[in-house]
Amino acid sequence: MKTLLIIRHAKSSWALIGQSDTDRPLNNRGNKDAPEIANRLLNKNIPIDLFLSSTAVRAKETCIHFSKAFKAKNNNIQFTDDLYHASSKKIFDVIASINNEFNCAAVFTHNPGITDFVNELSTAVKIDNMPTCGVFAVEASIEKWKDFEQCDKRFVLFDYPKNI
Repeated sequence: MKTLLIIRHAKSSWALIGQSDTDRPLNNRGNKDAPEIANRLLNKNIPIDLFLSSTAVRAKETCIHFSKAFKAKNNNIQFTDDLYHASSKKIFDVIASINNEFNCAAVFTHNPGITDFVNELSTAVKIDNMPTCGVFAVEASIEKWKDFEQCDKRFVLFDYPKNI
């Protein structure tokens, strides 16, 4: 059994005009929301053992908030350029490359690809726009991540900061 959590980066700052998109950090709300959502997942006893993020600063910072909450080991935190504004197909490709020793992976990426991607994961839930720091999770009865794209998936949860 494999579990995938797909997480959109938390709210980012637009304070510096002309700053490159990849360099935008989290704003105050993002720095508040990321630990809050991570703690919600902790309270649900979801055993994340891999944190895989886009290299964009806002995604990395979101990932780091989550990995700290879960007390992740450094070798269980990975960053890849492939998740920066990745298409749905690219996200599936990244997931297929996850080492099979990991059973529960949290993947941090961006819109619009993330919204397209989560809508391909389940017919039970459709999302118009994946909110910042939103989490969508599914389970798959597979042993190898390379089988994830084609297998049946079971919806587990959808949560986001304004979901009270």
